Amino acid sequence: MLLSKKILPQLRERQLSVPTDLQLTLPERVLQFGSGVLLRGLPDYYIDKANKQGLFNGRIVMVQSTQQTGTEPFREQEGLYTQCLKGHRDGQLVEEYIVNGAVSRVLSARTQWNDVLACAANPSMQVIISNTTETGIVLIPDDNIYGRPPVSFPGKLLAFLYRRFKHFKGDPRKGMVIVPAELITDNGSKLQAVVMELAHLNNFNYAFIDWLETANHFCNSLVDRIVPGRLPGTKHRQTEEKLGYRDDLLFMSETYGLWAIEARSAAAREALSFAGADPGVIVTDDISAYRELKLRLLNATHTFSCGTAFLAGIETVREAMEDPVLGSYIRQLLDGEIVTYFADGDIPVETARAFIATVTERFSNPYLDHSWLQISLHYTHKMRQRNVPLLLDHYRRRQDVPELMAMGFAAYLLFMKCSPGESGRYYGEVEGQVYLVQDDHTAWFHELWQSDSLNSIVATVTGDEKLWGANLKALPGFAAAVTVYLESFLQKGIKTTIRNFQQNRNKAANHEA
Repeated sequence: MLLSKKILPQLRERQLSVPTDLQLTLPERVLQFGSGVLLRGLPDYYIDKANKQGLFNGRIVMVQSTQQTGTEPFREQEGLYTQCLKGHRDGQLVEEYIVNGAVSRVLSARTQWNDVLACAANPSMQVIISNTTETGIVLIPDDNIYGRPPVSFPGKLLAFLYRRFKHFKGDPRKGMVIVPAELITDNGSKLQAVVMELAHLNNFNYAFIDWLETANHFCNSLVDRIVPGRLPGTKHRQTEEKLGYRDDLLFMSETYGLWAIEARSAAAREALSFAGADPGVIVTDDISAYRELKLRLLNATHTFSCGTAFLAGIETVREAMEDPVLGSYIRQLLDGEIVTYFADGDIPVETARAFIATVTERFSNPYLDHSWLQISLHYTHKMRQRNVPLLLDHYRRRQDVPELMAMGFAAYLLFMKCSPGESGRYYGEVEGQVYLVQDDHTAWFHELWQSDSLNSIVATVTGDEKLWGANLKALPGFAAAVTVYLESFLQKGIKTTIRNFQQNRNKAANHEA
């Protein structure tokens, strides 16, 4: 039987977390652009949880801008879907199944744009959420705001807000709290800037532009939860058999979740009342600390470890944590080198160490297969944004080489040793296995690796200020250490190099003791 409202009474008897009949009749208070698993697995999860606790009491109208999933599965299941949460919580492995009843209906922007605009007349509407990918918050100057629909997400948002302004005659109490979940820094501020510029380009009158700027609240936000999505075929069927019903929208996520929202006004905070349902939702004046913790401790660790693990023959993050050599490398990198970034900043080291505990727990999740090759996407860009600031900060405070960071950088260089293949793509090779390198600098690295001199390769890369925004070759001992590790990786292999380093470090520590 297919998941629907009709079978909910049976599911309640099985003690599944399911919505009550009352919760399925709550007013529509959220307009959401996007129906992907990240939105369903994090913001919508918290809204459903709040509704079940009687805190928010509002449902979601989803707007699909693409046709990847289509509205039909949602219509057939009456907006219901199952989220399977698997992972660690308080040191224990947990497995939970939740039937989410927060979605009222799903509309296609392409074929139901008038229905989307009609939501602007709903006085209960308060919140707009979005995840239109990193490329969604862009300015298209000639976007037709009166199109059916406008092409861009900012264009669609502006059209909705203009309709709301007109319907409520500019009532300042009828502005919206807008919380983009796109994975870019300062997503709310950037969305606001694009929407405001689009409004000026379309020559809207002063009254609307003033209402747009003063009555609406654009909030920066940070979302953090790994949501792999739909389970593979066999696991999907096994889960459906376990649950006793069919669910075409069933997906899995980790248990950890963070949604940090920057809301400075009392009106915005009041509209985000679902935050009281779970400590994973944080509404605060400034989310920069949460962004730094995630960027440096989780993302930068991924980037430093990516090449070392993958070139050592390890495919996933979980497998790396289970490996004695790579698991030790990752933990030492976090605890010994990266954590020092927080030594004299606004974020206490104790807070950073607590976050490290959650990171290692998440990396070790036995239910997640997070691919290192997937993490290697745009490797150079990630190295610059996430990791170079850590290197520069290390040398700002001390002059010794951060050896594990140097290893990670050497592995990055080796990973980027690639050759052209079909369709203009570039491929690397390790132990006879060919892998795709997806980076903006593949052609440059291919030419660079034609050199027989590792010293020359390392000097060229580390000395490229345009690439890194700084001269890494000028950091005392760094380029030399990278060269040594790169040569050792080629001659002895990744694991042997790391193992030898760890043994030598342990001997030195014992000698000092």
